[in-house]
Amino acid sequence: MSTSPMQVSEARRFQQLRGHLSYLKLNDAAEALNRVLDQARTERMSLTAALERLLEIEVEATEARRLAARERFACLPEPWTLSDFDFAAQPGVDEKLIRDLATLRFLDDASNVLFVGPPGVGKTMLSVALGRAAVEAGNRVYFTTAADLAARCHKAALEGRWKTCMNFFAGPKLLIIDELGYLPLPEDGASALFQVINQRYLKSSTILTTNVGIADWATAFGDATVAAAMLDRLLHRAAVAGIDGPSYRLRGHQSQAETIRAGVNARVS
Repeated sequence: MSTSPMQVSEARRFQQLRGHLSYLKLNDAAEALNRVLDQARTERMSLTAALERLLEIEVEATEARRLAARERFACLPEPWTLSDFDFAAQPGVDEKLIRDLATLRFLDDASNVLFVGPPGVGKTMLSVALGRAAVEAGNRVYFTTAADLAARCHKAALEGRWKTCMNFFAGPKLLIIDELGYLPLPEDGASALFQVINQRYLKSSTILTTNVGIADWATAFGDATVAAAMLDRLLHRAAVAGIDGPSYRLRGHQSQAETIRAGVNARVS
């Protein structure tokens, strides 16, 4: 069977179009081109509809790659979302406040969030859930513990990379600093933390979780002046969520233990 000039021309045009897409680095559209053309013929799609579908595939793939990159950069320790948090199990949490924070309006105002309370009440889980919401909304987020931040700043100072380190922590739209007060900071740790907070002041948002009550910061961090200056900048625009309730984590462990115990008893009986 001979191939008509029209078929040859169409095949050449297809290869050229695929080549153009690849040259423009629209690789997902190039891969989907044959499928979209078949769909267009089968469903009698207009040229505009077929082109829109082709570019939609490229846009969706690009957004998925960007989201994955933001997730890798964020270093969130768990895949928690706000739907994972059981507000009924932790009555010490102001659910209305958390729901309002989940709108991410505080990022537009470069406001801060402080979660204050004893260990296990859900501070980290809530901060991670807000961080994930911010990532999914297209924002750059970075999660660290206070101890790791202090150690990283200390190492940068010794290696002559202080400015680079400060620029790194200034970059994210949202910086989450977890577990402030859980471990003693090194001698220059409070100062480093203050400088990170100071350079982000009124420019971008910080979420901080701590087991140290605000009134006790001066004693806990060993430098009343630095503690006061840090609080001044954090609280200027901030939502403070004090969580005073039972251990959220312990309740989960107890529930899991009871489930296992019930299963064992059922098998024995």
